[in-house]
Amino acid sequence: MAVLVSPVSEATFDDVQTVFGDRGQAFRCQCQRYRMGWYDHQSDNVAGRRELLRDQVSEGHGLLAYPEDEPVGWCSVAPRCDYTYLRQPTWKGRNEDKADSSAWAVTCFAIRAGYRGQGVSRALAGATVDFARDAGARAVEAYPMEPAPGKDVPWGEMHVGALSAFLAAGYRIVSKPSLRRAIVRFDF
Repeated sequence: MAVLVSPVSEATFDDVQTVFGDRGQAFRCQCQRYRMGWYDHQSDNVAGRRELLRDQVSEGHGLLAYPEDEPVGWCSVAPRCDYTYLRQPTWKGRNEDKADSSAWAVTCFAIRAGYRGQGVSRALAGATVDFARDAGARAVEAYPMEPAPGKDVPWGEMHVGALSAFLAAGYRIVSKPSLRRAIVRFDF
Protein backbone atom coordinates (compact mmCIF):
# COMPACT_ATOMS: atom_id res chain seq x y z
CA MET A 1 0.00 0.00 0.00
CA ALA A 2 1.35 3.44 -0.92
CA VAL A 3 1.27 5.79 2.05
CA LEU A 4 1.60 9.58 1.96
CA VAL A 5 3.11 10.99 5.17
CA SER A 6 2.56 14.65 6.05
CA PRO A 7 3.53 16.87 8.99
CA VAL A 8 0.69 17.84 11.29
CA SER A 9 -0.63 21.35 11.76
CA GLU A 10 -3.49 23.02 13.55
CA ALA A 11 -5.62 22.30 10.48
CA THR A 12 -5.04 18.52 10.78
CA PHE A 13 -6.01 18.09 14.43
CA ASP A 14 -9.34 16.49 13.47
CA ASP A 15 -7.42 13.98 11.35
CA VAL A 16 -5.26 13.10 14.37
CA GLN A 17 -8.43 12.54 16.38
CA THR A 18 -9.80 10.33 13.59
CA VAL A 19 -6.71 8.13 13.97
CA PHE A 20 -7.13 7.99 17.76
CA GLY A 21 -10.82 7.16 17.53
CA ASP A 22 -13.28 7.40 20.41
CA ARG A 23 -12.15 4.51 22.61
CA GLY A 24 -9.08 2.42 23.39
CA GLN A 25 -5.60 3.24 24.51
CA ALA A 26 -4.72 5.82 21.85
CA PHE A 27 -7.93 7.74 22.55
CA ARG A 28 -7.37 7.60 26.31
CA CYS A 29 -3.70 8.56 26.24
CA GLN A 30 -3.88 11.24 23.51
CA CYS A 31 -0.14 10.59 23.05
CA GLN A 32 0.78 12.26 26.32
CA ARG A 33 2.45 9.39 28.22
CA TYR A 34 6.02 10.47 27.50
CA ARG A 35 5.17 14.12 27.94
CA MET A 36 3.33 13.75 31.26
CA GLY A 37 4.66 10.58 32.80
CA TRP A 38 2.96 7.30 33.62
CA TYR A 39 0.72 8.36 36.52
CA ASP A 40 -0.47 11.67 35.12
CA HIS A 41 -1.45 10.19 31.77
CA GLN A 42 -3.56 7.55 33.55
CA SER A 43 -5.99 10.09 35.00
CA ASP A 44 -9.57 10.33 33.76
CA ASN A 45 -8.88 13.74 32.21
CA VAL A 46 -8.94 12.73 28.53
CA ALA A 47 -10.19 16.20 27.54
CA GLY A 48 -7.17 17.80 29.23
CA ARG A 49 -4.76 15.46 27.44
CA ARG A 50 -6.56 16.17 24.14
CA GLU A 51 -5.90 19.89 24.62
CA LEU A 52 -2.22 19.19 25.33
CA LEU A 53 -2.10 17.17 22.11
CA ARG A 54 -3.80 20.03 20.26
CA ASP A 55 -0.92 22.28 21.36
CA GLN A 56 1.62 19.70 20.17
CA VAL A 57 -0.11 19.36 16.80
CA SER A 58 -0.37 23.16 16.44
CA GLU A 59 3.42 23.32 16.93
CA GLY A 60 3.79 20.87 14.04
CA HIS A 61 5.25 18.09 16.19
CA GLY A 62 4.02 14.95 14.55
CA LEU A 63 3.27 13.12 11.33
CA LEU A 64 0.10 11.70 9.79
CA ALA A 65 -0.17 8.84 7.31
CA TYR A 66 -2.75 8.73 4.53
CA PRO A 67 -2.97 5.81 2.09
CA GLU A 68 -5.49 7.88 0.16
CA ASP A 69 -7.52 10.72 1.65
CA GLU A 70 -8.31 9.00 4.96
CA PRO A 71 -5.94 9.50 7.94
CA VAL A 72 -4.84 6.11 9.26
CA GLY A 73 -1.64 6.65 11.24
CA TRP A 74 0.01 9.06 13.67
CA CYS A 75 3.61 9.41 14.84
CA SER A 76 4.78 11.73 17.60
CA VAL A 77 8.15 13.35 16.84
CA ALA A 78 9.40 16.48 18.58
CA PRO A 79 12.41 17.84 20.47
CA ARG A 80 13.45 15.22 23.02
CA CYS A 81 13.33 17.78 25.83
CA ASP A 82 9.53 18.06 25.30
CA TYR A 83 9.17 14.51 26.65
CA THR A 84 9.92 14.84 30.35
CA TYR A 85 9.31 11.16 31.02
CA LEU A 86 12.19 10.22 28.69
CA ARG A 87 14.61 11.75 31.13
CA GLN A 88 14.21 8.78 33.43
CA PRO A 89 14.25 5.29 31.87
CA THR A 90 16.21 5.97 28.68
CA TRP A 91 19.06 7.86 30.29
CA LYS A 92 21.10 5.23 32.13
CA GLY A 93 24.75 5.43 31.10
CA ARG A 94 24.30 8.52 28.91
CA ASN A 95 26.10 11.81 29.39
CA GLU A 96 24.19 14.02 26.94
CA ASP A 97 22.43 17.20 27.97
CA LYS A 98 18.82 16.19 28.69
CA ALA A 99 17.63 19.70 27.82
CA ASP A 100 19.27 19.74 24.35
CA SER A 101 16.49 20.86 21.99
CA SER A 102 18.48 19.85 18.89
CA ALA A 103 18.05 16.15 19.69
CA TRP A 104 14.58 14.97 18.67
CA ALA A 105 12.63 11.88 19.72
CA VAL A 106 10.06 9.57 18.18
CA THR A 107 7.91 8.23 21.00
CA CYS A 108 4.58 6.98 19.79
CA PHE A 109 2.64 5.52 16.89
CA ALA A 110 -1.10 5.05 16.57
CA ILE A 111 -2.44 3.09 13.62
CA ARG A 112 -6.16 2.62 13.05
CA ALA A 113 -7.53 -0.89 13.25
CA GLY A 114 -7.74 -2.40 9.80
CA TYR A 115 -4.50 -0.71 8.68
CA ARG A 116 -2.04 -2.38 11.06
CA GLY A 117 0.53 -4.69 9.55
CA GLN A 118 0.35 -2.94 6.17
CA GLY A 119 3.48 -0.77 6.34
CA VAL A 120 1.95 2.39 7.82
CA SER A 121 4.31 2.43 10.83
CA ARG A 122 7.28 1.72 8.56
CA ALA A 123 6.33 4.68 6.33
CA LEU A 124 5.97 6.94 9.37
CA ALA A 125 9.29 5.79 10.89
CA GLY A 126 11.01 6.44 7.56
CA ALA A 127 9.55 9.94 7.35
CA THR A 128 10.84 10.91 10.81
CA VAL A 129 14.40 11.30 9.48
CA ASP A 130 13.64 14.01 6.91
CA PHE A 131 11.07 15.61 9.20
CA ALA A 132 13.53 16.04 12.09
CA ARG A 133 16.37 17.09 9.77
CA ASP A 134 14.15 19.70 8.08
CA ALA A 135 13.19 21.03 11.53
CA GLY A 136 16.86 21.64 12.35
CA ALA A 137 17.53 18.63 14.57
CA ARG A 138 21.11 17.37 14.85
CA ALA A 139 19.85 13.88 15.71
CA VAL A 140 16.62 11.94 16.14
CA GLU A 141 16.20 8.89 18.34
CA ALA A 142 13.49 6.35 19.11
CA TYR A 143 12.79 3.60 21.65
CA PRO A 144 11.27 0.71 19.66
CA MET A 145 10.40 -2.85 20.61
CA GLU A 146 12.04 -5.96 19.22
CA PRO A 147 9.75 -8.93 19.71
CA ALA A 148 11.45 -12.26 20.34
CA PRO A 149 11.47 -14.48 17.24
CA GLY A 150 8.06 -16.07 16.79
CA LYS A 151 6.49 -13.99 19.58
CA ASP A 152 3.83 -11.37 19.14
CA VAL A 153 3.81 -8.20 21.21
CA PRO A 154 0.36 -6.74 21.94
CA TRP A 155 -0.41 -3.60 19.93
CA GLY A 156 -0.59 -1.54 23.12
CA GLU A 157 3.09 -2.27 23.78
CA MET A 158 4.09 -1.72 20.16
CA HIS A 159 3.00 1.92 20.29
CA VAL A 160 6.73 2.79 20.27
CA GLY A 161 7.23 1.11 16.90
CA ALA A 162 9.14 -1.93 15.74
CA LEU A 163 12.93 -1.98 15.73
CA SER A 164 12.91 -3.31 12.16
CA ALA A 165 11.07 -0.20 10.90
CA PHE A 166 13.70 2.11 12.35
CA LEU A 167 16.62 0.03 11.10
CA ALA A 168 15.06 0.11 7.61
CA ALA A 169 14.96 3.94 7.90
CA GLY A 170 18.72 4.06 8.62
CA TYR A 171 18.69 4.41 12.40
CA ARG A 172 21.45 2.62 14.31
CA ILE A 173 21.18 0.87 17.66
CA VAL A 174 22.93 2.82 20.41
CA SER A 175 21.86 0.65 23.34
CA LYS A 176 19.60 -2.21 24.38
CA PRO A 177 18.29 -1.42 27.88
CA SER A 178 16.21 -4.64 27.96
CA LEU A 179 15.65 -7.80 25.95
CA ARG A 180 12.78 -6.26 23.96
CA ARG A 181 13.66 -2.56 23.93
CA ALA A 182 16.30 -0.72 21.91
CA ILE A 183 17.37 2.89 21.73
CA VAL A 184 18.07 3.83 18.12
CA ARG A 185 19.45 7.05 16.69
CA PHE A 186 19.99 8.84 13.40
CA ASP A 187 22.69 11.55 13.55
CA PHE A 188 22.74 14.29 10.91
